[in-house]
Amino acid sequence: MQKTLTKADIIDAVLSTSSRKRREVKVIVEKLMEIMCDSLQKDHEVLLTGFGKFECYSKSARIGRNPHTEEALLLPPRKVVVFRVSRLFRKELNP
Repeated sequence: MQKTLTKADIIDAVLSTSSRKRREVKVIVEKLMEIMCDSLQKDHEVLLTGFGKFECYSKSARIGRNPHTEEALLLPPRKVVVFRVSRLFRKELNP
């Protein structure tokens, strides 16, 4: 079974290599996530060199279908976030 990396795991990993207090590290990690979320909401890309790029784009409204009743419905427009792995990191994943 795969392990999921949680925000608490990230905080622990940073804490193990830092001399800062847990509360300070938690604030820094949460601020980083807040900055990334705000940028994506403004349709900006978030580029983490050597890791990848988060992008947000809009999907237009479309006709969908309820699989149980086969009824057609209009799905509203929405924003979608995608992650694209950098070439460098892709090479590390697939040597």
